[in-house]
Amino acid sequence: MPTITLLFTALHGLLLLVLLGRVSRLRHGRRVGFGDGGDPELARAIRVHGNFAEHVPFALLLLGLLELCGLPPAWLWTFGGALLLARLLHAAGLLRSSGASFGRFYGTALTRLVLLAMAISGLWRALVSL
Repeated sequence: MPTITLLFTALHGLLLLVLLGRVSRLRHGRRVGFGDGGDPELARAIRVHGNFAEHVPFALLLLGLLELCGLPPAWLWTFGGALLLARLLHAAGLLRSSGASFGRFYGTALTRLVLLAMAISGLWRALVSL
């Protein structure tokens, strides 16, 4: 059972619900049924949610496969924790401003670093098993 991945998927699921809730509140408050209605704050909230949806599912799939392939738990905890931190940083940074920010920069960089490290780990595990 991939319990470490399950834990991080559940935590990311809670973060997803927070991001969705923000979009819903802004849509309701501004009476925008589709799109962003030209509202920059709503557009930013939609983009934060979209960015999350673009990156997190693949990262969690990769984490789960690494767990199923027997990657040591310390690595799984490190990857899962770093990914969650990265997505929290990114969301906080981008929700505050659409420009450059600490959270947006380091959240993006850390997300890419975690994906790279997990991809290399996956390649290594797969090639060693052949």
